[in-house]
Amino acid sequence: MYEDKTLVCKDCGAEFVFTAGEQEFYAERGFQNEPSRCKECRANRKRATREMHETTCSQCGGVARVPFLPRDDRPVLCSECFAKSREQQQ
Repeated sequence: MYEDKTLVCKDCGAEFVFTAGEQEFYAERGFQNEPSRCKECRANRKRATREMHETTCSQCGGVARVPFLPRDDRPVLCSECFAKSREQQQ
């Protein structure tokens, strides 16, 4: 039913493939428009629009930049302490 399409990114001008699977996903979700940016430009745009908040890391006391508004009732970790805690969980 769907076939891969080659599209051109409106930001960088690179060609990218809009796969049949992606087209099916878009159709299932009711999306009307095809993607206008390649995967890399979509990721860059998402990172650029994400508001970051600075707070103090609950473990080391260093600066932690997080993409959510920190609350006093929950500990917040910097990226290094967060990575260490993930390693310990595995």
